[in-house]
Amino acid sequence: MKRLVYILSVLLVLSIVLAACGGGGAGTTPQATEPTEAEEPEGEEPEAEEPEAEAPTEEAMEEEPTEEPEAAEPTGDRVQIRWFVGLGTGTDPGQIEVQEEVVQDFNDSQEEIELVLEVVPFDAARDALSTQIASGNGPDIVGPVGWGGSNDFFGQWLDLAAFIEQTGFDTSVYDPALVDLFQTEEGQVGLPFAVFPAAVYYVPAYFDEIGLAYPPQAYGEEYELDGEAVEWNWDTFTEVSKRLTLDVNGLNPTEDGFDATQIVQVGYSAQWQQHPYYMGSYRAGAADIVEGDAPGSYSVAIPDSWKEANQWYYDAMWGDQPFTATGPLAAAPEFGNGNLFNSGKAAMAITPLWYTCCLAEFRDAGFEFQVGALPVGADGEVHGRVDADTFRIWKGTANPEEAFTVLTYLLTTGADKLLPTYGAMPAIPEKTDAFFEAKSADYPFVTPESWDVFVAGLAYPDIPSAEQWQPNSTEAFARAQTFWDLMLNTPPDEFDFDAEWQKMIDDLNVIYNRE
Repeated sequence: MKRLVYILSVLLVLSIVLAACGGGGAGTTPQATEPTEAEEPEGEEPEAEEPEAEAPTEEAMEEEPTEEPEAAEPTGDRVQIRWFVGLGTGTDPGQIEVQEEVVQDFNDSQEEIELVLEVVPFDAARDALSTQIASGNGPDIVGPVGWGGSNDFFGQWLDLAAFIEQTGFDTSVYDPALVDLFQTEEGQVGLPFAVFPAAVYYVPAYFDEIGLAYPPQAYGEEYELDGEAVEWNWDTFTEVSKRLTLDVNGLNPTEDGFDATQIVQVGYSAQWQQHPYYMGSYRAGAADIVEGDAPGSYSVAIPDSWKEANQWYYDAMWGDQPFTATGPLAAAPEFGNGNLFNSGKAAMAITPLWYTCCLAEFRDAGFEFQVGALPVGADGEVHGRVDADTFRIWKGTANPEEAFTVLTYLLTTGADKLLPTYGAMPAIPEKTDAFFEAKSADYPFVTPESWDVFVAGLAYPDIPSAEQWQPNSTEAFARAQTFWDLMLNTPPDEFDFDAEWQKMIDDLNVIYNRE
């Protein structure tokens, strides 16, 4: 089992994967913070899952020192449970107000536990939580938090399995795959709460213009191509993407005379999913990428299939028949300065549900989108991605039973108020109607069948997550991002794919074993 020696001085890294749309250069990953509906996320692939936020500078820390939040005094004989918010979403004034209301609702609902809310600004949250845990005064509950924020505190989360069994908490309300998503080397470290399944976003008008069928909207359906029913797999997706890629003369890459230097529309965008781990998970399937159980024994276990998946993407940019934008093309103003699909210059995009936070500009420009199923992998299986945020219990809590009581309240009754303010889809399928009603108000042209694709996508999480823990996780994720950025911006005559991939692996092996 992997064991992480807890590091007191944690870097500011990935928060939750929602903040993801907006300006910025190509080849950069959006901060993985979770925006509310009104927020404008950062530029394309500079996610939380998870995507990295910069650590505060020394000067900034001097100007704005981290302060310990004042814990409220317990009232009467109640057991006090502290709820720490700040590693992800939940720090906006409107969100704080709703969270305070949920705290009051819980405290009014019983007389044994007093729930106390502690909100720390995102930029200071990791240092604050690190200090609290190091002093033995960690909060009982932390969240909402995604994989990125959780990875910073690997080894600090309580295994919930015994409490689930003891209380009879009904996990059958979730898709079993979502429950399994939180089963890690540490145990059952969480339960589903806010989920963002991935799917294929597409522009129907672009398919209509060249007479192509739309992507299927149910998993298992075939695709009609040239009058024949074929499997909706990555080969089919590639062919469709090529036909949807057009140059200034209206030619696609499969036609004679196509000019790759004059592309005006691409067939596919890896919208906000620009990282080798994301690409590997989508095309080849999730994988545990670390072997070993202590510094000095760790080694990279990234499968060859992930290398092949990234080679596919490189060829999609720089090959003889390109169907997605290179870094320089995606960074061009007419291609949205990195926000490719939102610019209307891509016929399809693959990205999680949180991207619907940020398509107002796309809509207001007269574009419409629908949603289709993800392609089937070479092994005949669908390899999806589900970005997921939840609450976790610190394993050092003095009151684990009471903390679990609060946790289940936040996941169920409290979720009815919390999820809307977080802009998140409920993990419980029966609770998704209100969420999609709000989305339909934003995008009235999107059909119910499209929203259903996201619900179906809950069955295809990446287990383990593409944002899974690695030793020295922040530095390791960033090193892999460097490889991606090289792919985006380096043509074949200057780029040795095999050599650069191996260099990334070698560097990761060093990073993994750094004390």
